[in-house]
Amino acid sequence: MNSVGQPLQQRPLSTRLILAGIIGLIVFIMFQIAPQLLGGPGDSDTTPISKNEAREQAAAFAAQQLGHPDSPGENWAVSYRTDSSFYGYMSREKLLDQYSKAKLDQRYPFDVFHAVLHGSGEASPILSVDLNMYTGKVVGFGRGEDVSSSAETGNTGSSALPDTVNTAGEPELSLEQKKELARPWLQLWEVNPAKLQIQSGTDPYSLVYTDSSVKIGESQLQYKFKFQQEQVSYFRAGFTAPAWHTSYVEDQTALARWLTGVGYGVPTLALGILALIYSILRRGHTSFKRGIFLSSAHFVIMMVSTYNMLPEASGDSLESRITSLVMLLFYLFYSLLMSLMLYFSLVGGNGLWRKEEGLNPWPRAKEPGYGRYVLDSMRAGYVWAFILLGVQTLMFIILSYTLHNWSTTDASQSPYNMRYAWLLPIVAWLAGLSEEAVYRLFGIRMVKKIVRSTFLASLITTLIWAFGHTLYPIYPISSRPIELTVIGLLFSYIFLRYGFIAVMFSHVVFDSILMGTTLIFMKESVNVGAGIVTIVLPFIVGYIVYRFNPPRKIEPAEPVSPIA
Repeated sequence: MNSVGQPLQQRPLSTRLILAGIIGLIVFIMFQIAPQLLGGPGDSDTTPISKNEAREQAAAFAAQQLGHPDSPGENWAVSYRTDSSFYGYMSREKLLDQYSKAKLDQRYPFDVFHAVLHGSGEASPILSVDLNMYTGKVVGFGRGEDVSSSAETGNTGSSALPDTVNTAGEPELSLEQKKELARPWLQLWEVNPAKLQIQSGTDPYSLVYTDSSVKIGESQLQYKFKFQQEQVSYFRAGFTAPAWHTSYVEDQTALARWLTGVGYGVPTLALGILALIYSILRRGHTSFKRGIFLSSAHFVIMMVSTYNMLPEASGDSLESRITSLVMLLFYLFYSLLMSLMLYFSLVGGNGLWRKEEGLNPWPRAKEPGYGRYVLDSMRAGYVWAFILLGVQTLMFIILSYTLHNWSTTDASQSPYNMRYAWLLPIVAWLAGLSEEAVYRLFGIRMVKKIVRSTFLASLITTLIWAFGHTLYPIYPISSRPIELTVIGLLFSYIFLRYGFIAVMFSHVVFDSILMGTTLIFMKESVNVGAGIVTIVLPFIVGYIVYRFNPPRKIEPAEPVSPIA
C-alpha cells in the first residue's frame, strides 16, 4: 500500500509467491476439476437436454398420456428443480456412487426439468411434467390443483392438499378405486403392482407404493399418487430422505438464518451507516466524485444480474404481471441500497486511510504510474487467486476429515434457472468490488479505531463477511464460516500489503475461475466460451486500464539560446 504523495508503485511478486500460486492452481485442478472431468465408471452423461427439447417432450407426453391437445402456440415454462434433501442425504452418507452405479439416476433422478403449462390468461398452471434433465425421459406429472407438487424438491416444498374431499365436493375414493386408477401408470413405468407394498401414513399423498427391494441407505423406492375427479392428478417415483436427515437440515438452516441476520446483517448495516458518517467527517481527505463510476457500474451489474435470476414469466394473467412488477421494484430498491453502501464505503474508506494512516490504498487514475500500478495489481490478483483456490481446496479436505462436512444442490442459485446462464460470472465482479470495499477498504480501518489492532479489525470484519455466507447448502453450518475466515484473512492480508485494486482483482479472479468452470462443465458451446472469457476477463480489464493510462513521457527540455 502506497504512502500518500509517493509515486505509485506496486509491490513486486517474489519467485516464492509465484511458485505458491502455481502449486495452489495445481491443487485446485487435481482435487476439484480433475474428478469432475474424469468421473467414475458408473457416471452417466451429464450433458443436459435443452429447454426447448424439454418443452417438446412435455407437450408430447401431455398430448399422448394426459389427453391435453397439442397446441403449437402454447408456452411451457421450464425450470430446473432438485431434491436437495435426498441428494444431501446421499452426499452425507457417501451413497452417491451406489446410486449412480445402479443406474437409479436414469429412472429416479433428483435433478429434473420441471415444465409447467398455464392456460390463457390464468395465473394457476393447469399441467406440469417432470423430465430427466439429461435423457429427456418423463419421470412425473401433475395436473389441476396438484401441479405445484409435481416436482418434489426438498427445499422448495410441495403442495399438501387434502385428499378426503376434492374441490368439487366429491367423496374420497376407496383404496381399491385408487389402486385401479394407479395401475395403468405403474404399468406404463414397467412396474408390477403385485411386487409393491402399500405404505400407510402417507399424507399428503393419497396412495404410496413402496418397493422394499430397491434401497439407497435407509431410503426405499416409492411411487406416489394423488387423485382428483376420479383420475390420477399426480404421479412421481423416487426416493425420500429419512426424517432424521430432514430434521437436521431444518435445524441447521434455522441456525444459518440466525447467524446471517445477527452476525452479518446487523453489523453490515452498522458499517453502512458509519461509512456515510465518515464520508462526511473525512471529506477533506477524500473526494465524493471518486466512487460514482464504480457504484453506478455496480448498480447496473446488480440489476442485470437480478433480471437474469428472476423466474421466467408464468402465464399472462394480471396477477402474474403484478407479482413480477413487485419483485422487480423490490430488487431495484435493494440494488440501489447496496450500491449506495458501496459508494460511501469507497469514499469513507479512502478518507480514513489517508487521514488516520497517511496511506493511499486506492490511487487515483490521474496519479503518475497509475496504468502500470493497475497492471501489476491485476497480476498480483491472479497469483493470489491461484493461492486462494489451493487454500480453499485444502480447507475442504481438512473439514471433510474433521467436521465430516458435505454439500447439496440448490436450485435457487443454479445457472440452469437463469435466463442466460452465460451471465452468471458478472456476480464475481459484484462480490469483488462491494465486499472488498465494505469489509476491507472501509471495515478494517473503521473497526481498528475501536479495537486498536489491525489483526483484530481484520478478524472481526472477516467474521462478519463469513457469516454472510452461512445460507449456502454446506453442512454442518459451522464449516462455512471456518473456511471463509481463513480465506477472508488472506483477503485482508492482500489488501493491507497490495492495496484495494489488487485485493479486488484477487477476489474477482477467484470467483471468476469458480463460476467460469461451472459454465464450462455445462458443456454447451456458448457457456464454454463464456466460461473461458470469464476467466481471462480480469486480465483484459487490467490491460485496457493500462493502455488508457500509459506511463507519462518526460517532456524534453526547452533548448537554451546560446550566450551572445
